[in-house]
Amino acid sequence: MGLLDESKALKEQSLWHPVAASAALTAVPVAVVLLEQELVLWRDAAGRAHAWVDQCPHRGAKLSLGRVCEGRLECPYHGWQFSAAGQCVHVPALPGFVPPASHAVRTFGVEERYGLVWVQLMPDAAVPLPAFAAEADAQLRKVLCGPYDVATSAPRIVENFLDMAHFGFVHEGWLGMREATAIDDYQVEPTPTGLLATQCLAWQPQSNVHSTAPAQVEYTYEVVAPYTAVLTKVPDTASVALQGFRESIALFICPVTPETSRVWFRLAMADFDSPDSKLQDFQHTIFMQDKPVLESQRPRCLPLDVRAEVHTVADKASSAYRRFLKQETITFGVC
Repeated sequence: MGLLDESKALKEQSLWHPVAASAALTAVPVAVVLLEQELVLWRDAAGRAHAWVDQCPHRGAKLSLGRVCEGRLECPYHGWQFSAAGQCVHVPALPGFVPPASHAVRTFGVEERYGLVWVQLMPDAAVPLPAFAAEADAQLRKVLCGPYDVATSAPRIVENFLDMAHFGFVHEGWLGMREATAIDDYQVEPTPTGLLATQCLAWQPQSNVHSTAPAQVEYTYEVVAPYTAVLTKVPDTASVALQGFRESIALFICPVTPETSRVWFRLAMADFDSPDSKLQDFQHTIFMQDKPVLESQRPRCLPLDVRAEVHTVADKASSAYRRFLKQETITFGVC
């Protein structure tokens, strides 16, 4: 892992990707990896987040081992200090030296949204951050879950998120049961950002943290970016202890390498009373059931050739997702 090779610019590099929880980025630089690129995250004196190549231009030391001094990032090796713009402004060995423009660190686009720090490696103003409509709903409480480090590709994780046929086996007693595994027909349509799957029905013993009885639950899935998906759940009201309960869950993935990923879930729920830990524990239980199965899949990269794996009509959401990735010329995490 090293400096970004511009000659190998990929579609993925123009996308926005989550790399860290905003709350985890405080006064200390943080090292992260995105698309095999090592980055350093840090905050300046105004609290603004920055993402740079994690390599000092002087002698190649990791800037993430340094510290923030008076709103500047200081290299741990020779103490060179860099302004928020990435320009070196102080060389301790030469106090009177004015560093030229060439003495600078490569910087990247940064945004903070949904409780996460997002980075864009290749500038492209036409590419927005993935949408999560429920974030703007003041009647829903927002909770971040994760991160989870998973030894598989980002597309494998998205496909699992879209898949209902595994509920009765991987999530038996929770999101499914072996006695009710049939998948009724549902609708899938392409969208500019991916796909929309509606009329997705599942019989679930415990569909959410407030479930009191098994119920038929209607799901809506939306892929809003190559590595981002959102689901909305509407359970039978008689099966939920909390009146008016509804929820929307976003899956946000950082593609670390083609075969490793970091995952967050953003919950938006009509529940302002439960502690964060209760909501996070339920999501943790579900994803920990998924994780070993995801990590067992081979190849770890998602095959886009329709002949590589067999399919049924129950898989039409995942098949549509694979077609979308191919159409968008996504190459990172697929094969």
